[in-house]
Amino acid sequence: MQEMLIYGVSFDLVGKQPIVLLKTAEGNKFLPIWIGHPEAAAILMKLQSQSAPRPMTHDLLSEMLEQLGAQVVRITVTELRENTFYAQITVAQDGTEIEIDSRPSDAIALAIRAEAPIFAADRVIEESAIEFEGEEVDPDQLEAEVAKFKHFLDEVTPDQFAVEDEEEE
Repeated sequence: MQEMLIYGVSFDLVGKQPIVLLKTAEGNKFLPIWIGHPEAAAILMKLQSQSAPRPMTHDLLSEMLEQLGAQVVRITVTELRENTFYAQITVAQDGTEIEIDSRPSDAIALAIRAEAPIFAADRVIEESAIEFEGEEVDPDQLEAEVAKFKHFLDEVTPDQFAVEDEEEE
């Protein structure tokens, strides 16, 4: 298992599907996970230290856990099966830890709110991570791509992840 950091949220340029990009804490491996628009907005909103006027689902769940005396210990992206990522949320209450099955997007949105660490199984990283190392990578090109991505992250807003209704005919 390796600790992961949230590198950012972006869009798949072809399908306009949101992607959360996790980066290994040690090294240059990036794990792209395609997620839904509401979860992207929930993650992005917290990353940008914004809050909704009323609690969103992940805020509500976080508050409920706190009121019940439980805490999120960590979340783990556990496997990739048939192009679908799976995750677990580890919650501690009264000295007991329980594992709860979750979509990675929900687990990540909750981890941000709980300030809990994010991990990925080694096998998931081996199968799906993209590594930006090696002789074939042009450092200037990589730096330019990272700069463009960071600029996008600075400019994007949670509203851009809202799904618009189809145009009326």
